[in-house]
Parts: sequence; C-alpha cells; structure tokens
Amino acid sequence: MNLLSVFLSLMAGSAMAFAPSNMAPRSTAVTTMNMAASEELYIDEERRFLMNLILLGSGALTVGAIGIPYILFFVPPGSGGGSGGIPAKDALGNDLMSQAYLAEKPAGDRSLAQGLKGDATYLIVKDDKTLESYGLNAVCTHLGCVVPWSAANNKFMCPCHGSQYAPDGHVVRGPAPLPLALAHCDTSEDGKILFSPWTEEDFRTGGKGWWN
Repeated sequence: MNLLSVFLSLMAGSAMAFAPSNMAPRSTAVTTMNMAASEELYIDEERRFLMNLILLGSGALTVGAIGIPYILFFVPPGSGGGSGGIPAKDALGNDLMSQAYLAEKPAGDRSLAQGLKGDATYLIVKDDKTLESYGLNAVCTHLGCVVPWSAANNKFMCPCHGSQYAPDGHVVRGPAPLPLALAHCDTSEDGKILFSPWTEEDFRTGGKGWWN
C-alpha cells in the first residue's frame, strides 16, 4: 500500500466520524421550532367556546338592534279606543275633555283640534250631540293648505285653489285628487278625546286609505 492510499483511507474515516455530530444539532433545532409553532397555534376547547359565545352574542345583539325596530315599523298600530290614542288638544295645548267639549258645541259643529303628528284635525259633533267616530285631517290633498269648514255651504272649501270636500271629507270639486285623511276619534275612560291612526278601509272610497 502506497502513501496515497493510506492518506485517503484516513480522510474517509475522519469524515465518517464527524458526520453524526454535525447533523444532530440541526435535527434537534428543527424539532424545537416545530414544537414552538404548535404551542403558538394551539387553542384549548374552553377558550374556543368562549370566543364563539362572544361572537354569537355580539351578532344577536346587532341583529336585534336593527331587526326589532324594522319589524315594529310594519306592525299596524291599534285601531283606536282605550289608552292607545293621542289626546286631542286645543289651541293652547290643553287636552280636550269630551263632556265639556260637547256641552259648548252645537250639533253639526266641525271645529279644529290638534291631532296626530300635530296636524289640524276636525272634530265632528253629530245631531245627537255625540262625537263622530272619526276625525278629518284639515290638510288639503292638493297643495297642503288648511281647509276651513263652511257651515253656510255645508262643506269644506279650500281658499287656496278652490278644492271642495263633503261633510265626510270626500272630494266634490277639484283640483284636490284625494279625500281628507281619516283618524279614529274615541273617548278614554277618564273622559279625554283621543285620536288614533285609521288603518282600515276608507269607507268613502271602498279602498285602502291613501295616508297609510
């Protein structure tokens, strides 16, 4: 065996001796990194449940806050009577009491009161000295003028553009295209005159009220 062969054999043995010691630390480092990554990504079941519960509660609260008012918007109000109405008021903002009002008004009277949404609304005294079951919104359906009652002509006559309405508020002369809006008129247990929205069929036209 020559010197070159001996030298190559020694080099090969040295390489084999050092190979395991160079690879071991790298393998250990990779394993440590994988464990650390696993620990960071791990979320226990209790924590996951709590997060889902918070998310679900937040979603329900948001949907409720938006959805409930939306649903209530489409629920029609009561058709009048009892405590569901709005008290009719005089020009000074005082509640009108049925007994006192009827005592000072003649049969057939049509006088204005403050009604729903603050609109001027006619209270109607029938021939038997009781209140009619409906009030008439005094706003002309042409261009919004307040229409006065003409007892001499037995009809409502708009001074703005000549529209005329029958005693029950239906149009007898244009240019107004629609009848005066209706509101329920009732008396509460404590004697107050009440207005409430009219959501039923308009008895004058046989169809749905245009104001609904």
